Amino acid sequence: METFFSKSDKVQHIIKSFNLTKTLFVSSIIIGEAHTGKKSLARSLFPDAPLVSGKDQKEVEEALEISDELIITNFEKLSNQNTLDFTNKRIIVTADYLGNPELIDDLFAFIYTMPSLQERPEDINYLIDLFIKEASSTLMVDALNIDQDDIPLNLTKNSKSLKRSVYMYIMKLSMNAQDIESVLYGYLLKHLDGNDGYREHLGLFEKPLIEAGLKKFGSQLQLSQVLGINRNTLRKKIHEHNID
Repeated sequence: METFFSKSDKVQHIIKSFNLTKTLFVSSIIIGEAHTGKKSLARSLFPDAPLVSGKDQKEVEEALEISDELIITNFEKLSNQNTLDFTNKRIIVTADYLGNPELIDDLFAFIYTMPSLQERPEDINYLIDLFIKEASSTLMVDALNIDQDDIPLNLTKNSKSLKRSVYMYIMKLSMNAQDIESVLYGYLLKHLDGNDGYREHLGLFEKPLIEAGLKKFGSQLQLSQVLGINRNTLRKKIHEHNID
């Protein structure tokens, strides 16, 4: 059985509404941005219902013929929604966007809107912790010293971009000098070209070196001494790399 966690009042309202009506043979649709947990929510509420994707019109039509209860994901991908008959069936649909409002009103007794992660800050820490454990296991890294507040989060694609943020952060923490050299080698092998490649790609080393030094020492004077370069040279490089 797929589990779904949320402390969001908006999501809890959707769950309560489904629980009140889940015994009725009526159809419902959950609309919201991609990767907000719509499918996971539907699976957790109706664990025994078959699941099909709107990416395959024929598969959906065949499932409707044999099932009284059905979950249809990617509903917006269906090529011919007008032919669907949900009469006397319990159909739970998820979609990334509304599509034809009149058709939606005709097909569904209940229309729910799934909030994005940016609208559910109370759920973000839970997901971060979940992804930290998952990434640490996958990458074989000790997660005990990871502070959630240090992870630069990207919520533009909801859980997908959040998960990538966590994985990238943990992967960077676990890398050693040899790993970094290997990453740079792969990048340069693909992108090195032109007539001024050395100068063009020098920033891959210089910019993070200066940024990390400024954060660590908090002083251009001290950093110039640590790096063994003239302070004016350091200022010039800060300007060249647009470092704040």
